[in-house]
Amino acid sequence: MYFVKTPALFKWFYKQIVWDIPSDEKVIYLTFDDGPIPEITQWVLEILKEYNAKATFFCVGENVKKYPEIFSDITQNGHAVGNHTFHHISGWKTAKNAYIENVERAAELIESNLFRPPYGKMTPAQMRELGKKYRLIYWDVLSGDFDKSVDYKTCLKKLKKHTKSGSIVVFHDSIKSEKVLRMVLPEIMDYWQTNGFIFKKIASN
Repeated sequence: MYFVKTPALFKWFYKQIVWDIPSDEKVIYLTFDDGPIPEITQWVLEILKEYNAKATFFCVGENVKKYPEIFSDITQNGHAVGNHTFHHISGWKTAKNAYIENVERAAELIESNLFRPPYGKMTPAQMRELGKKYRLIYWDVLSGDFDKSVDYKTCLKKLKKHTKSGSIVVFHDSIKSEKVLRMVLPEIMDYWQTNGFIFKKIASN
């Protein structure tokens, strides 16, 4: 189970986390987790270019190590990158020191002070420690592109309903999400742009 729209209570309770970025202009912060992956990340970059959009890619260290040229394409196209651990591990299932070490291993390849935990799962101790060095980025809207039980039309409908100015929206440039993402991303970006939204990357401070 997951929330498409992050409940206000979560945002109130975890104030040290960035859930959205309020703005006077109509701006959406697109984020992509789990890449870089050859089969999908390059396609995402092409779609973003079509809409003159900038985004933030939370990259898995082992994927950056495998595909450094694609990681380079992300930054050379003007997008931001963030740390998403080296092995895409759950903080809830990993001891604090081992988790921090995994993040730092990824940091050797990903130069960024933005961090998003896989699955959004961190213990309070992990959160406190990483919060000393990283800007902890979560989300306002979770697309659900990874959910095999959700068809793309439902995904699209929820994105239209819940996304507002300042929303941080999560997609995944991964094999698991590829089918839905290829259908949803161009259509939802066209919808948002037609409604006057622009797309920015998340700043490092």
